[in-house]
Amino acid sequence: MPTTSLPLRASFAIFALASSILITPMAAHAVPVKVGVVTWIGYGPLYIADKLGTFKKYGVDVKLVKFQDPALIPPAIESNALDGGTLTYDEVIGVTAKGWKHPAVLTLDYSNGADAIVADSSIKSIKDFKGKKVAFNPLSPSDFLLSYALQKNNMTEKDIKPANMSPEAVPATLISGAAPIGVTYEPSVSQLLSAKSQRTFRVIFSSKDAPGLITDVLSFKKDYISKNPKEVKAILQAYLDSLDYMKKNPKEANAIIGKWMDLSEKEVQSQLTGVFNPNLKEMMSNFTKSNKIDSFYRSGPLISDVLIKKKQITKGPNIEETIDTQFLTELLKPAQVSAKP
Repeated sequence: MPTTSLPLRASFAIFALASSILITPMAAHAVPVKVGVVTWIGYGPLYIADKLGTFKKYGVDVKLVKFQDPALIPPAIESNALDGGTLTYDEVIGVTAKGWKHPAVLTLDYSNGADAIVADSSIKSIKDFKGKKVAFNPLSPSDFLLSYALQKNNMTEKDIKPANMSPEAVPATLISGAAPIGVTYEPSVSQLLSAKSQRTFRVIFSSKDAPGLITDVLSFKKDYISKNPKEVKAILQAYLDSLDYMKKNPKEANAIIGKWMDLSEKEVQSQLTGVFNPNLKEMMSNFTKSNKIDSFYRSGPLISDVLIKKKQITKGPNIEETIDTQFLTELLKPAQVSAKP
């Protein structure tokens, strides 16, 4: 993959992809639904739905608008520049705590090693971070993962020397020796681990060590949901169809995802091992009260605790304010009926 084109969880808002010609009655008068996205391996089903026209199948016109900085998506939703967007659940916690109502309606993926803290050979453990420069993108999933890792080791950001930078700058910073530690995500993690330089790198801590804490969701402004429930449901149906296509046609799906991310099919397949895209039934476990780490009722308070300690929020929100289960519940009913003998 060319180093001059490094697709990450963040890609600049330069264009929108979607057809404006729709074929169903609902779409004939529909206003296009603007959904903010970043380029991330876990969003494959969205890219497939866009490419194959699956949104049209369910009568909804969707424009996927690319952003470089995921932190810009919530303000765009709040200002009505977007109707919804792809967020990490910690972002939902953060914006809900400040009074914005952007509930999650769908689980897109869990990071399962694709987000990682990478260090050169001089660093043996997180304890070795003390007094060292750490490169990461502030107020991002990388920042959150770093905070959680430090907390788990009775450390805080005061114990390190933060080097704030854009995600695409992290690999070059480590390779040059300007910092011994960096927090990033695929494909930058793979780039660092395979880099041919005088330094060798390894993963010190990853999202595998914090299961359920880095979860990507699809969120919409609550007002939009109230006024446009049919459109939201249609988007979820298109997503689920595309997820099914992705699992049944991996070669074709990988080609579509690879074109979006500027990756080879082999690279796509490799990076997909770092994420998990749950099916409809598995998604409901996130939205159901449980002591399991994949439940937002368990991971939400943990996320809030980290954000409070970082003084990003003053109080954690009620979990019910961060989610909207009506669509998954409705979609799950026919699946349950059809499963009966």
